Amino acid sequence: MPRYLGFLFALLLVAAGVQASDSPDPAYLDELLRQAIELRLSDAREWHLLLHYRENLWGGFTSEADGQPFFLASNGKTDPAAELEATLRKLFTDELVGRTAQDTQCAFPARYHWLKAVLAIDDRRLLPKPCVRFADWLSALNPEGVTLIFPSAFMNNPSSMFGHLLLRIDQKGQTDQTRILAYTINYAAEITTSNGFTYAYMGMTGGFKGYFSTMPYYLKVQEYRDFESRDIWEYRLNFTQDQVLQMLRHAWELGNTYFDYFYFKENCSYHILSLLEVADPRLHLTDEFIVWTIPTDAIRLITGQPGLVGDRVFRPSLTSQIEGRNATLSHDERGWLGRIVKDPSVAQAEEFRRLALDRQAFVLDVAAHYLRYLGLSDERHAASARDRYRAVLVARSALRVQPAAVVIPPLSEAPEKGHLARRVGVGFGWRQDEFFEEINLRPAYHDLLDPEIGYTPDAQIEFLAAKLRHYERHDQFRLERLAIVDIISLSPMDSLFKRPSWKVGLTWETVRREGCRYCGNLNFNVGPGIAIETRWVRREVYFAFAELDANYSHAFEENHRVGGGGTVGLLADLTERWKILLSATYLTYPLGEHSDNTKLSFQQRFTLSKDWTLRLELNHLERQDNEALITVQAFF
Repeated sequence: MPRYLGFLFALLLVAAGVQASDSPDPAYLDELLRQAIELRLSDAREWHLLLHYRENLWGGFTSEADGQPFFLASNGKTDPAAELEATLRKLFTDELVGRTAQDTQCAFPARYHWLKAVLAIDDRRLLPKPCVRFADWLSALNPEGVTLIFPSAFMNNPSSMFGHLLLRIDQKGQTDQTRILAYTINYAAEITTSNGFTYAYMGMTGGFKGYFSTMPYYLKVQEYRDFESRDIWEYRLNFTQDQVLQMLRHAWELGNTYFDYFYFKENCSYHILSLLEVADPRLHLTDEFIVWTIPTDAIRLITGQPGLVGDRVFRPSLTSQIEGRNATLSHDERGWLGRIVKDPSVAQAEEFRRLALDRQAFVLDVAAHYLRYLGLSDERHAASARDRYRAVLVARSALRVQPAAVVIPPLSEAPEKGHLARRVGVGFGWRQDEFFEEINLRPAYHDLLDPEIGYTPDAQIEFLAAKLRHYERHDQFRLERLAIVDIISLSPMDSLFKRPSWKVGLTWETVRREGCRYCGNLNFNVGPGIAIETRWVRREVYFAFAELDANYSHAFEENHRVGGGGTVGLLADLTERWKILLSATYLTYPLGEHSDNTKLSFQQRFTLSKDWTLRLELNHLERQDNEALITVQAFF
C-alpha cells in the first residue's frame, strides 16, 4: 500500500467528523485493559492460537514459539495474560517491536485485528497505522483463497520421507493454468550441518530452527515435481475471505520468531495446521497429534472436516509424466524413443517419418521430457542431455500437430484414502519348540506388506515398531523385537530409469544360540540394491541387496560379529487384497565371532478392510531357529 494512503485515510476520518488524536489517550488504555480482564481474553482460544500456547502437563501454558522478539512481555512465553496486557500497552506507544522492528499494529497485525474486533477499539482514540510493508506484501499476494499442498514422500531425503505440507495463496482472477504463479507459505528447518548423524540427532531433538517463508509456487513445483520427482496433491480449502486474511496476518507476524524444529512432532505439517486453526479457530487440528505429526495423517484429518475441502487436483511429477506416456507407446515406438534419446538426428530418418504425424509428435514429446529429466538429475552428463533436449525440441517444433492428451494417473490413490499410520496387531505362533502369543505396536508408519493405497509404492518406513511375546512353556514375557528405524526403498529399474534401491535398519531383536535360549541382540544393517518390475501375474518386484551387517550381543563370542552378504526377494501383488513377500539372506561374519547365517522368510498379507489386515509369516531365522506366526492387525 503506498505511503500516501495513510495520509488519505487520516483526511477521510477528519472529513467524516472523526477527531483523530496523534497522542493515544492513557485513560482509553486503562479502559481497554479493564475490558480485556472482564472478558477474560487471555483465556480465549483465539489468543492462545495467535501466541501458540500449549497447556503444560502440570498446569499453566508455554508458547511453542521460541524467538524472544515474538513476545512483548518479558514473561510472555509462559503467561498469556501478561502478553495480552503488554500487547495492549505497546499499541499505545510508538515503540518499534519484534524482529522486524515495526509499530505494534504492523508487526503483529493478527493480534491487533482480533483485539480491535473483540474490544471494539475506537479508531478515534487509537489511530490505525498504515503499515506500508505489510500492505505491500498483502497486495503482492492478492489473496482470494488458499490451497493445501502435499508433495508426496521423497525417500532420498530424510526430512521428506513422510511427505510435506505447505500452503498456496490463490490470487484473485487466477485460472487453473495460472495458479502456478501464486505464492506459497512454507515452514521448514534451517539446516546447519551436512553430517548425517548430526542431522538426525538435531532433527529429533529440536536442534534446528524452523522458519516460515513465502516464495513463488512455481519454484516449489520445480523443486518437488522436477528435481525430486514427487507427485503433488492440491486441496482447495473453503475459507472465507476474512479467514484467509486473518491467516495471512498471522503468517506475517510469524516473521518475528522461529520454532525449534522437531522432525517427528513440531514439523511442517504441525505448524501448517496451526495456521489453519488461526484462520478458523473452530478447527482443532494440532490437538490430534501428541507424539507424531505425519503429513498423510494431517491430510486425512483435514479432508475429514465437513465442508472444509473443495476441489482436489493431482500434479504428476516429471518421472510420472514420462512413465505414464512411455506406457502408451507401442514396442516399435519405444525403440524409436531409445534411439532418439541417444541421437536426436534419428528423428529425421525416413523410417521414423513414416509414422503418423501425431505419433511422431508424441514420441518426441516423451523424448523431450526424458532428456529434460536427465539434464536435471545426471550432473555428469547434464550438458550433453541439455544439448540433445534442445535438438529434440527443434525437431518437435517442425511438426505442427498436437498429439492427443494423455491423462497421467497417480502411482497411488490420494493420501487420505490410505490406512492410518499407527498399527497394532494381536497374534499367536510357534517358535522352534514352544507356542507364544504376540502383541505388536508400530507408531509409524508403513511397511512393504501394508496396503499401498495412498502411500509411495515399494517403500517401507518404520519407527519404534515393537513386538511383545508371551512364551507358554516357561510362562515368560519378553520384548521380542524393537525396530528403532527400518527403512527400505525399492525403485524398479527400466529402460529409462536406473534408480538404485537401498535399505537401512537399526533393531533390537532376540537370537537363539547354544547356551542362550533367547538373548537380546542389537543389529545394524545397511546396503544398496537393485529392483525390477514385471506384470506376469499382476505386479511383481524382484529385488537384491548387498548388505553390511553388524551385531552386538552376549550370545556371540567377543560379544559381537560384523560381516556382510546379500538378500534376494520377491514382492508380489497376487490380487487386489493379497500380497506376498519372499526373501532369502546369506550373511558371513569375519569379524568378532566367525560364523555365517542363512535367513528365509515367506510372508503374506490379506486385506480385510482399509484399516484391518490378516498376516501369515513363516521364518527361518538362524540355524535351527524357525517360527510361524499369524496376526490380525488394525491401523489407527
